[in-house]
Amino acid sequence: MKAQDYPPAVLELIASLKRMPGVGSRGAERLALWFLQHGRNDACRLSAALTSAAQDISTCPECGFFTTAGERCTACDDPTRRADLFCVVEQPTDVLPIERCGTFRGLYHCLGGKISPLDGVMPEDLSVEKLLTRVRSAPGCEVILAVGSDVEGEATALYLAEQLAALNCTVTRIAQGMPAGAGLGHADPITLMRALEGRRGL
Repeated sequence: MKAQDYPPAVLELIASLKRMPGVGSRGAERLALWFLQHGRNDACRLSAALTSAAQDISTCPECGFFTTAGERCTACDDPTRRADLFCVVEQPTDVLPIERCGTFRGLYHCLGGKISPLDGVMPEDLSVEKLLTRVRSAPGCEVILAVGSDVEGEATALYLAEQLAALNCTVTRIAQGMPAGAGLGHADPITLMRALEGRRGL
């Protein structure tokens, strides 16, 4: 006797949901059943939104952040932003946390990853040449390296610093240290070391 199972369309929906980050087998099944039992209208809206995003969203030709295909992003299109200040991040998703601080008024540059030979990511796989071109066109600018503090991030920052050293620019690195509201007992040795190294006068 053949065992009962979901129809093929439901199984395909579950398999598709399971491919999403952070969604396991049970979570994918619960989402699929919710769409079928309670959220058919929401499912149609989600489908339309996904299709629209896949077709219409691209990356900014200047900095690499998300934007409507064929257009520059809001930051690159803003004439009030400083054209002599670049903040270099690993991914487009790293832009918004900085932007939400409300203090940075320069331009961004998304590398598209970080140097990681073990994962097959080399400097030529990143948007380094475009960064160098932008810096050359803005002599005397400052380049803030806001990449991660892990091993790959440090290697990426070091490589970029070496590439930028020959250009007419100032290279800085975002400060790293104690998060606001945290006690010393919760900090790891590397965080404490960087907090001490990045100390400033009061």
